Amino acid sequence: MRIVVDAMGGDFAPQNVIEGVIDAIKEYQVPITLTGPKERIEEELSKYKFPKDLIEVIHAPEVVAMDDPATVVIRQKRQSSINVGMSLLKKEGYDAFISAGNTGACVAAATFVLGMIQGVDRPGIGCVFPSLKEFTFVIDVGANTAAKPEHLLQYAKMAKVYAQAVLKRKNPTIGLLNIGEEECKGTGLEKEAHKLLEENEPNFIGNVEANEVYTGKSDCIVCDGYVGNITLKVSEGLVESMGKLLKREINKNPVSKLGALLLKTSLSNAKKSIDYSEYGGAPLLGVNGLVLIGHGRSSPKAIKNAIRAAKEEIEYNVLQKIKEEMVIHG
Repeated sequence: MRIVVDAMGGDFAPQNVIEGVIDAIKEYQVPITLTGPKERIEEELSKYKFPKDLIEVIHAPEVVAMDDPATVVIRQKRQSSINVGMSLLKKEGYDAFISAGNTGACVAAATFVLGMIQGVDRPGIGCVFPSLKEFTFVIDVGANTAAKPEHLLQYAKMAKVYAQAVLKRKNPTIGLLNIGEEECKGTGLEKEAHKLLEENEPNFIGNVEANEVYTGKSDCIVCDGYVGNITLKVSEGLVESMGKLLKREINKNPVSKLGALLLKTSLSNAKKSIDYSEYGGAPLLGVNGLVLIGHGRSSPKAIKNAIRAAKEEIEYNVLQKIKEEMVIHG
């Protein structure tokens, strides 16, 4: 097993990336390959003590900026850390790729370099949302903003496999994110997708409204990338704002501070359950390789947990199971 990590991906690269990698190899003992400008990576690595045989550095002189167009990775910056890292997955011995860099560029590079799994037309980014029943897996949260009904059916099949293999759901249910529970609700996309899901997925439970993403009503929820990304960003903003509001209220008087002290463990556990860095990277499903995309603001902890998530996907043989699902039931 060897996991490839884009050393230049994210707002705080390479510092946060390399610190997270060092933490991961110490905890998980998994070999890592870093892609990016070799001198800059080695300069950062020199700050740490680690087993030298567990880290490989492959030179990639170009860096894709967060505001670069998605296609720059395949049209102009062919020697970028994203493109070089993605290309390694086509070689034997490299099992997964992680980047907290430009999401559009990662999706474009994965699609162009790795190609699609048979039976899948467009890739989708999955995301684990905390819920009252532990987890909800939502797909797509940003890869495909022009989805067709058949794409949502394909997402449902891949989400089901991921939920079974990684989240350990024995018989995962599938819901369609929509503006109402009635099957007549939504645009033409949702209406047609509802029909396809009802005809092809025995575990389809119908439409799920946005307020039910966190209740755990459905193990998996499918939607187009535009709606999914808004859902994700609103959720992130709400969590950050609620944390600040709660802290402000606690600091208003001594009684509130005492109450917070008594609830310290409970508050800490609740915070952990909604912290994106605990879940690591979001899997890009549908491409012919294991690819995880991290948050642009990924902390070292987020990078470490992305490596843990990639390790689990490799161990659970997620890619092969998705391929089998799409061939048998696609």
